[in-house]
Amino acid sequence: MKILITGSNGLLGQKIVKLCLKRGIQFLATSKGENRNPDCPESNYFNLDITNKLQINGVFEAFYPTHVIHTAAITNVDQCESNRELCQEVNIDATKSLFDVTQRFFAHFLFVSTDFVFDGTKGKYSEEDKVYPLSFYAESKVDAENLLINSEYKNWSIARTIIVFGQGNKLSRSNFVLWVKDSLSNNQTIKVVNDQFRTPTWAEDLAWGCIAICEKSKIGIYHLSGKDYVSMYNFALQIADVYNLDKTLIEEITSASLNQAAKRPLNTGFDISKAKNDLGYEPKSLKECLGLIK
Repeated sequence: MKILITGSNGLLGQKIVKLCLKRGIQFLATSKGENRNPDCPESNYFNLDITNKLQINGVFEAFYPTHVIHTAAITNVDQCESNRELCQEVNIDATKSLFDVTQRFFAHFLFVSTDFVFDGTKGKYSEEDKVYPLSFYAESKVDAENLLINSEYKNWSIARTIIVFGQGNKLSRSNFVLWVKDSLSNNQTIKVVNDQFRTPTWAEDLAWGCIAICEKSKIGIYHLSGKDYVSMYNFALQIADVYNLDKTLIEEITSASLNQAAKRPLNTGFDISKAKNDLGYEPKSLKECLGLIK
């Protein structure tokens, strides 16, 4: 097995790299710009702009992967709403370019997607539930998913996930746990919504699930998230408890009060029984994950 990883400088990408190193799996880590992950050997890294088709072809011809794990994307939901052209180019067009080349090499293509493909009216979504995106970011993920779903090439899988958190090296973006911890540690008041419910995902668990899909040659859609269904406000309280920080600095608000450019689904969360049965996926509890991060 030879895995080509996109977005290797991101949190999930770094955890996949770590798992490959631990298990002795051949891999090539790629991101745009220099390697920001000191745990990733430079000999296993390539600077790749996924919007450049010539670069994509060159990487495939040099490495000849058996599997591609595509984690790279623009995930800032409001940025995608205000800059739709860039979102289209990175989240949809680049995914198509990667998937097209993957087919030529008869490799397995694993696309990382999101709970935002759903409208949040139901909660605890299964893989069979109908998608209904509320934002342009969500639409871009649905469109990218459909590239795979509607293709005659069937050696693909989709791993949808939710609120990925954890610690990484020189991350370009923070994540919910780090934001709450850093803000409260600096005695900053934060506003957290009490009407958005999720099953947050520890990056290590998600990386394990992605590798398991590749190792077991699974195709189709898989929901990979944590198992604890919580409001974002209660999640923040749990983080404060673990780090012994001042919970009075956490202000409870509603989503409507934020006036964000992009609409978010209120209740998502996943039914992960398929991943448990097919992959042996057993995510840790939020309490366990936060304790391990600490």
